[in-house]
Amino acid sequence: MSEATPVVIADDHPLFRAALIQAVQQCMENVAILEADSIDSLLALVDSNPSVELVFLDLHMPGNDGFTGLTQLRNHYPDVTIIMVSSENSPMIMRRALQFGASAFIPKSADLRVIGEAISAVLDGDSWLPTDVDLVPEDAQADTHHRLAQQLAELTPQQYAVLSLISDGKLNKQIAHELHIKETTVKKHVSAILVKLGVNNRTQAGMAFQQLKLNAP
Repeated sequence: MSEATPVVIADDHPLFRAALIQAVQQCMENVAILEADSIDSLLALVDSNPSVELVFLDLHMPGNDGFTGLTQLRNHYPDVTIIMVSSENSPMIMRRALQFGASAFIPKSADLRVIGEAISAVLDGDSWLPTDVDLVPEDAQADTHHRLAQQLAELTPQQYAVLSLISDGKLNKQIAHELHIKETTVKKHVSAILVKLGVNNRTQAGMAFQQLKLNAP
C-alpha cells in the first residue's frame, strides 16, 4: 500500500477543522490529516513533512494578518497548494486571496458538498471560488497583487522575515536583534529586497508589504 499523502488543515477552530477533515477524507484517498492552530505550528508541520502538497489555511488564525500567512507559505514552500478558508464573504477578499497565490477560497458557511467541489477543482489543477463570485472581474488592483505575489516568492525566507519587520517599522538594529543576525547582514537583505520589489527605499518596501493586510486599499 502506498504511503498516505499528508494534508494540513490550519485553523484555530476545532469544529471547523473537524468539518474539513470529513470533507477531505470524502474527496481524497489515502490521506494523513495534520492539524495546526497557528501560522508557527503550520510552518513547523510543513517543514517536518516535506511531502505535504495541500494546505487549508484559515484567513484569521493566530499569526496571520490578512494574506501574510499565505504569502509566507508560498515563499517558504512554493510547491504547496493552498486553499484559503474563512467566515469572510466579501468577493473582493476572496479574489484577493487568489491574486496572492491561493488556489481556492472556501467560505466557512459552505456545506460538505461545496467544500468537496472546491477540493476536487483544485486537485484537477483549477482555481475555485463560490459560484456567485467572478474569478476574473474588473479589478484595477489585480495585476499589482499578482506582481507583488511573484516578487515576494522570489525573496529568500530570511529576506521575507526582514521585509515583514520593516513593514512593522523596525530599524535594522532591531531586526538584527530579533532575527539573531548581524546588522550588516540585515543591510544586505534590505538592499536585495529593494531590488526584488523594484522600489527605492524601505518605506516603499514596507508599504508594498502592507498590501497583504485586510485593511489595505
